[in-house]
Amino acid sequence: MAAAAATNVEPISPSHTRVGWIGTGVMGRSMCGHLIKAGYKVTVFNRTLSKAQPLIDMGARLAQSPLAVASQSDVVFSIVGFPSDVRSVLLDSTSGALPGLRPGGVLVDMTTSEPSLAAEISAAATVKDCHSVDAPVSGGDRGAKNGSLAIFAGGDKTVIDRLSPLFALMGRVNYMGAPGKGQFAKLANQITIASTMVGLVEGIIYAHKAGLNVESYLIAISTGAAGSKSLDLYGSRILKRDFEAGFYVNHFVKDLGICLKECQNMGLALPGLALAQQLYLSLKAHGEGNLGTQALILALERLNNVSLENLASSISAAN
Repeated sequence: MAAAAATNVEPISPSHTRVGWIGTGVMGRSMCGHLIKAGYKVTVFNRTLSKAQPLIDMGARLAQSPLAVASQSDVVFSIVGFPSDVRSVLLDSTSGALPGLRPGGVLVDMTTSEPSLAAEISAAATVKDCHSVDAPVSGGDRGAKNGSLAIFAGGDKTVIDRLSPLFALMGRVNYMGAPGKGQFAKLANQITIASTMVGLVEGIIYAHKAGLNVESYLIAISTGAAGSKSLDLYGSRILKRDFEAGFYVNHFVKDLGICLKECQNMGLALPGLALAQQLYLSLKAHGEGNLGTQALILALERLNNVSLENLASSISAAN
């Protein structure tokens, strides 16, 4: 443990700290880009090379495996799709990041994943005289691009505080407690978002059926009690039929499934969560899993045999 303690006193800075990044999708690409722009030497890995190319063009080095990333890094960030991916890229004995990390190194998993897996990774890191932080994020693609994400961190507070110069480039870090607590906080966040999104699209469907100008309606409610981050991020996208993913339906279904599993473990009944999960699952059943979460409007349109598609045409014509 002495090696880890000695490493921890060295401040995080572009001149001292080598950063690794695993996962350069919609969120990861922007988040990692902020670190490169700040002058950090970054080594990246992504299964699909084309998604890492923009970061390579900015100066990142490409590694052939998570293990290779970690062997060249002091702090390794990961943001991938599913818990199985997290386990593979961090813990795999032949290609995972942890086997390649030197004593005192830090893993920071920013994937929304299972709290129990976060605790398992932390325990495995401790055995290697390393550290692990679970730090899932909220704020979508815009938050990632703007460096304004909410970051929910679980783990050793001293380590998390030490990483603050890196977290500050991506958003605001919130310390939630012991290993796994960052994941619990993010899952609670997803529960809140799920019911908020159902309310948002139900309100839009209702306003349309009532004959309101839906664009005017959304502007009107935005400054009242119904205003929300979901409305700000997705209201206009929904009306324009812009379903490009800032956060994939497939990943949201995964998150809500983890939430329901944890609810079962806790003996909790959360009917709003269960309803939202079923509606999002219906999108996946229709082959819409690679759309963004704002595509929930499609499920409500099908339930009510209505379509807002003509609104998109009128908005485009007006602009």
